[in-house]
Amino acid sequence: MEMKDQKIDGGKPFDWGRTSMDYAKYRDIYPQEFYEKILARGLCMQEQRVLDLGTGTGVLPRNLYRYGAKWIGTDQSENQIEQARRLSEGMEISYEAVPAEELDFPDESFDVVTACQCFWYFDHDRLMPKLYRMLKSEGRILVLYMAWLPYEDAIAGASEKLVLKYSPKWSGAGETMHPISIPNCYGEKFQLVYQEEFPLKVSFTRESWNGRMKACRGIGASLTEKEIAAWEREHRKLLEEIAPEQFEVRHYGAIAELKKVGNPVINHA
Repeated sequence: MEMKDQKIDGGKPFDWGRTSMDYAKYRDIYPQEFYEKILARGLCMQEQRVLDLGTGTGVLPRNLYRYGAKWIGTDQSENQIEQARRLSEGMEISYEAVPAEELDFPDESFDVVTACQCFWYFDHDRLMPKLYRMLKSEGRILVLYMAWLPYEDAIAGASEKLVLKYSPKWSGAGETMHPISIPNCYGEKFQLVYQEEFPLKVSFTRESWNGRMKACRGIGASLTEKEIAAWEREHRKLLEEIAPEQFEVRHYGAIAELKKVGNPVINHA
């Protein structure tokens, strides 16, 4: 499903379904430390019912499955959900292809709602009341993020410049370590109870880093096949010149935990 938002990439359309194969192969890259931050909050474990918004290829449910939570992953892209189901074979994880704003699970269905790498894509004025209704008393929303640091890592910086050559309005560039921003509409019904940012190093080969960059919004999700092929030729050549066969890229992770508070939202519609 194609998305378009003037606040993202200058309104250039993108569709994560177009890059689902590369996404499945190259974007399951979060180090164990990232998951330990979640578990340290006592979340996504021990029979908790968890809803993962914008699940993509199911990276979060698959990697946290062994800790005992009961997962449902949703994403508006059928292609992404198809890959999630394939990669989750043998796990009791449910997936649904549905936009977050159209979710309609029963009241108090979940202990935790997670959103990793996707929170800024949602219409929060529509979504927030639904999450409030679907969460149990004192339920949690866990917003998660990880990004490379182009000003601190030479390989990341060079790759990012090449993305900008092909997608000049790509708004994913220029990351620095900063807290996750929570829309104001959550203030009445949720309380921010925890926030943290932390440095990470993520291991890659030339092949896996090329795949990771190709599966970003500025390339695989938005360019034509001809443009993607031209970018990839240049990027592989660049990596041969500047990167060893194996290397680490500096990233940072961020987490924001919201607790359900206040009075129930009444929907008169």
